[in-house]
Amino acid sequence: MFGSITAGDAAAFARDGFVIKRGYFAADEVGLIQALIESDPAIQRNVPRIADSDGGATALALWNHPGDDVLGAVARSARVAGGAAVLLDGEVYHYHSKLMMTMPGHGSRWEWHQDYGYWYQNGCLFPDMLSVAVAVDPQTRANGCMQMLKGSHRMGRLDHGRVAGQTGADVERVERAIERLELVHCEMQPGDALFFHANTLYASAANTTDQSRRLLICCYNKATNNPYKVHHHPQHTPLQQLPDTAVREAGAGKADKAAGTASAEDAGDSRAARKAS
Repeated sequence: MFGSITAGDAAAFARDGFVIKRGYFAADEVGLIQALIESDPAIQRNVPRIADSDGGATALALWNHPGDDVLGAVARSARVAGGAAVLLDGEVYHYHSKLMMTMPGHGSRWEWHQDYGYWYQNGCLFPDMLSVAVAVDPQTRANGCMQMLKGSHRMGRLDHGRVAGQTGADVERVERAIERLELVHCEMQPGDALFFHANTLYASAANTTDQSRRLLICCYNKATNNPYKVHHHPQHTPLQQLPDTAVREAGAGKADKAAGTASAEDAGDSRAARKAS
């Protein structure tokens, strides 16, 4: 039995700017994700490290188009893409996916920011966008899990600039928001999924433990919010969802080639071009 977004989830998302779905992916599905991460040469080869001002670094792999491997099946699954469509109340397309790999002992922190603080610059007129973070490893306070300011999406887009060597949200407004809003540490187990709005303020602490903290983050834009200018992330590209069984099928090498859900270019992008763009 696969999970889905419920009316209660949609209400929580509208109120809080995020919702966590526990056990959204089964242990064997998470195992397939882990196996691909550890065996895909494109991931191992194209992982720039994003540093913070304290010398920590997070490895990042990023790709624009989902293919027909396990990571593509996750991004195109009814659970994830379909859930995004429910929460944004309309057709969505895959904006990009990224694999955040915060390594043991030195993984960097991420300053408070909003995704729309970045994506606004890409020609997206409205914040009709969200991300889905799937826990690949345990996400705990000790290893620097994501932190959300509950309800901060209702503040609208904040100005962003350089903060501690990164692009972060206006420091003064963030400080005032922290005084008024509940700060939630999004602790998750492998297979949990965090859906969060593009205007929700979030951050993460450094990983000072001996365990890795990896997140697969799939990002979506509403079809009606097609960027008005060409940028490094895609214009509206119709996304045909896959059934939730496709994750296991892709892991077994049985992805349905006849579904027409990915062009040859997209499939190549999924494996051969996992890089920051």
